[in-house]
Amino acid sequence: MIAVPGLLTGLALGLRGWTLAGLAPLLSYAIGGLTGPWAAAMGLPFNTLTYAIATVLFAGVAFGIRRLTVRRWPHEPAPKLWDLRGHLAIGACLVIAVVAGMYAITRGLGTLDALPQGFDAVYHGNAVRYIADTGDGSLFGTGTVNWYGDAFPVFYPNAYHLLSALIYQISGASIPATLDANMLLLPILLALALIALVREFRGRAALAGAVALVSVAPVFGIYESLTGGQLLPFALGNALTPLAAVALNRYLNRVALDTGFLMVLAAVGLLCVHSSTLFGGILFAGPLLVQRWVKNWRGIGRDLLALLPIAVVSVLVAWLQLFGALGLATSQVPYWGWPSEWRATDALGALLGFQHKLEAHPQVWMSIALLLGIVFFRKAGAMRWIGLSAGVTGLFYVVVSSDDSRLVMALSRPWWDDPWRLMTLASLALTVLAAHGLAETQAWLRDRLPWVRERFVATAALSAVVFLGFVAASNGLYAKANGDIVRTGFHQNDVAYQRVTPLEQTAIEELGKLVKPGQWVMNDRSDGSAWSYALTGVRTVAAHFDPMFPPSDADLLAKHFREYETNPAVRAAVQRLNIHWLILGRPEPGAKYSIGLQGLSDGAPFLKEVYRNQDSVIYQLNR
Repeated sequence: MIAVPGLLTGLALGLRGWTLAGLAPLLSYAIGGLTGPWAAAMGLPFNTLTYAIATVLFAGVAFGIRRLTVRRWPHEPAPKLWDLRGHLAIGACLVIAVVAGMYAITRGLGTLDALPQGFDAVYHGNAVRYIADTGDGSLFGTGTVNWYGDAFPVFYPNAYHLLSALIYQISGASIPATLDANMLLLPILLALALIALVREFRGRAALAGAVALVSVAPVFGIYESLTGGQLLPFALGNALTPLAAVALNRYLNRVALDTGFLMVLAAVGLLCVHSSTLFGGILFAGPLLVQRWVKNWRGIGRDLLALLPIAVVSVLVAWLQLFGALGLATSQVPYWGWPSEWRATDALGALLGFQHKLEAHPQVWMSIALLLGIVFFRKAGAMRWIGLSAGVTGLFYVVVSSDDSRLVMALSRPWWDDPWRLMTLASLALTVLAAHGLAETQAWLRDRLPWVRERFVATAALSAVVFLGFVAASNGLYAKANGDIVRTGFHQNDVAYQRVTPLEQTAIEELGKLVKPGQWVMNDRSDGSAWSYALTGVRTVAAHFDPMFPPSDADLLAKHFREYETNPAVRAAVQRLNIHWLILGRPEPGAKYSIGLQGLSDGAPFLKEVYRNQDSVIYQLNR
């Protein structure tokens, strides 16, 4: 689902090698992210058939554009950059990185079907189940699981959920396993994207190998976003963000229909994954333009003129996502942002020390590699712009982390004024600089040892010493420590802090056996029953922990459900929603049941107990 459509479209566009491997997932998300909403607008379901048809259409258009471009505007192929030995070395580094990254995530999950405990994870789980069950690929459909009826319509970019829904359908795995599998893919997606970035700017094979290794080491690069499954689409988008610079550079170096088509798909793909990802791509890749214009200020007009049709076409094909995002930004949904974390100097120290609030110790070897990257910065060549990218994204994080002013909140709204997300974005450029430091250390040693420089075997051995030395010194690219950070969001060893306990999951599974199709279940937002739809397909009155803007019937029942026998309005709402059951789980620490459900855990005359364990009880409603 994630590789093949993008590979076919990329091949049709003339992409090959590492560039194709890096861009393929982004192209797949662009295809799926556009197909779902447009199919819904035309009254068509989103399923494997429509996705396959869309893939054929996109690949066909790409093939036609490529043929037309090559025929009418021939160009010379790029000269060979890396030999076979270089490719093999990069592949070896990629394997080490992926093993370390997947080990860290698996260590954090505990099991490959662990249920994420984060606040927003339930939205993603229910959204995947909703698309799989209904085929509704619209941008507002996933929110109707919780905000139904007269509730405020909730927009959410859904490329992540669309492809995950197909994976869920085809694999037969559970929703938690589907979400976990997507997490496990992030190390390889990020490493491939950064290798493609190095390839595009003609970096050495040593840099490509180093960037693969270093990509999975920073704790705030991947792992903090996975604590509890909170930021799954954001984490995916961040892993794909470096590809914005790849597509931009290819287009501006050869303005043509085929590179323009790739540029549109890359921009739209980032937008379809998450609204903030497109803005992150602009922040990350924007400094590339500065480097181009400093070298040739006369090219500013040419570049801007070339980017104009890209912007126009992107708006036309993705206007559903753009207007949905703009509508959310100007809607009645309040925007409070997040409080500042600490002083600017502390934030800068955390960034350069690769240590956030959850980590006990700084990642010293990452800091050393970053320092080396700064020392050898003048050797960055065509990638010097990455220094400015690190400065822009890093400064943005420091400001947001230390300043709560309205201007800062407004500028950081795409990231919900969240310092954690901006730190993750800043990690991309810092990772490339750290990798540059390792690669140039290898080159510095090589150039000072003539007997090494003149022999391939000796050069390879020196590279292995530098790179594997970094792996060893960092305790396997900090895999265990990073895994422990992921674990904090799953509370595998501390049931007291789980939003959904194992016994609640057992009760939800029993609920799925009892409820007939079309019947709904009354529940409370403060316990784990909001996961019922994702786990069993059973609709509940509350399907998110978020109490904001509930449907009027849900609000009424939360306040008055215990008055069922005496309140006609309650009985009418029960009738409208076809409620036949009540499930009460264990409220999260510090929370209480809604007032309309208080006092019902021991039963009531209109309730018949059908199942109970230590954390949950299920009642059948005597209607």
